[in-house]
Amino acid sequence: MDLTTSYLQVIPGDVRARYDLRETRNASAILAATNPAEFQEIVEVITEFNLLTSDLVDPGGNRGRIAQWLDEAFRERGWREGEADTFFRADVRAMPYRAGGEDRPTVVTTEVSSKGYKVDNVKGHVALDVEWNAKDGNLDRDIGVYRALYDAGVIDGAVMITRTLDDLRQLAENLALKAGKSQKDARNRLGTTTTTNLIKLEPKLTRGDAGGCPLLAVAISARCWAGA
Repeated sequence: MDLTTSYLQVIPGDVRARYDLRETRNASAILAATNPAEFQEIVEVITEFNLLTSDLVDPGGNRGRIAQWLDEAFRERGWREGEADTFFRADVRAMPYRAGGEDRPTVVTTEVSSKGYKVDNVKGHVALDVEWNAKDGNLDRDIGVYRALYDAGVIDGAVMITRTLDDLRQLAENLALKAGKSQKDARNRLGTTTTTNLIKLEPKLTRGDAGGCPLLAVAISARCWAGA
């Protein structure tokens, strides 16, 4: 699947300059058109976000302050953690065979339920997760949820906030050196390619794992560092 670039038209240039953006199915333009208030709030949050030195060199970089700050920023704007349960029922009616003495259809009912789809933030018809530095299996889980919710008509699209890898590692090492802290520890706190980051996410986008669901990936990069 080819990636699209509708974010060039609907996300301000100063915001695009700080993040690495990827999308499928013109997700930015679709969300801006179908959920304009929610999309504007997403732009506001990532505009206000700044990466701090402590996020990169201090312990606790797994979920820590970054995810907490982002989730709280969305909570203040009315976004909430969501859990979606889906139910599917199919009734198959076998029409009566009159010559055999049957006078009414035979109905076979099948019910399938799937409980516990969780999303970090939902509002309107948009789902949004924050995957800063978790196990990369979270990416498959999140994308699977987006696809199911989209197919069910619950959402118009989804957004995943994650991070880049190599540039943040380099920044972390440089900051650790200046602070007299272990460069190795700072690098290791950002995990490996087996943690959630854009390198792991992009192939899933181009492979079309989200199906028909438009998906925007916003990757926090070293350019988000506030210099403090």
